[in-house]
Amino acid sequence: MICNKEASQKLRASGFPKLLRPEFEPIPVKRKDGVFPWVRPMSLKQLPEQSRPREKLLARGAESLSDAELLAIFLRTGVSGMNAIELAGYLLADFGSLRGLMQANQQQFCERKGLGAAKYAQLQAVLELSKRHLSEVMAKENALTSPSHTARYLSARLRDRPREAFLVLFLDNQNRPIADEILFEGTINAAGVYPRKVVRRALEMHANAVILAHNHPSGIAEPSPADRHITSRIADALSLVDIRLLDHMVIGDGETVSFAERGWI
Repeated sequence: MICNKEASQKLRASGFPKLLRPEFEPIPVKRKDGVFPWVRPMSLKQLPEQSRPREKLLARGAESLSDAELLAIFLRTGVSGMNAIELAGYLLADFGSLRGLMQANQQQFCERKGLGAAKYAQLQAVLELSKRHLSEVMAKENALTSPSHTARYLSARLRDRPREAFLVLFLDNQNRPIADEILFEGTINAAGVYPRKVVRRALEMHANAVILAHNHPSGIAEPSPADRHITSRIADALSLVDIRLLDHMVIGDGETVSFAERGWI
């Protein structure tokens, strides 16, 4: 249950600003559901206007808000015993981090009180919009000309996926991004990758070069012998139609391994 001592401990442990933490006071009345609601939360209206997330965002910009405050705007409302800010702080503590919350599958997400399929769908839509925005901005600004920028972009695209996914980034004759697509998805251990499909899609995109990328859900970015083998096969297939393979990046948890930097391409 959210309305209990464990919840308040997680909320405090999350480093939530003291000003925004609820004022706790005992309530000895037992609710109908059998829970003793020992806390009475401070409502958002009781907070100073400059401390309310929406007003703070409009006055100072989104970058001035904490993760909990931004999440509270997304949640819009709280649940019985917690306002939106308190619920946001609890969820961040319960999932361990913002990333942990974003990585949660539908079942894990909806197990929490106050969260359901509608909120899960909204969150997934927000995540996908942010990825597409990043892709569009980087393509227009030619931000992928730097290997480090390319690694950051591909990491953002693939890092938190629970299953292995194989992405191909298609480039024009000046190595500018045309598009990127996830062509294969597999189990947590392997993705079935077919060189002919990579070649066919590159030709359809009128690409002059490609960069490959795939994630390791284990979090360990070190390429396997199978990774090196399929990379060699794809490079050979692309060379037959005069398309260059510039790199293959393996995405782990906080690290990326580049085949080009290791001299394997």
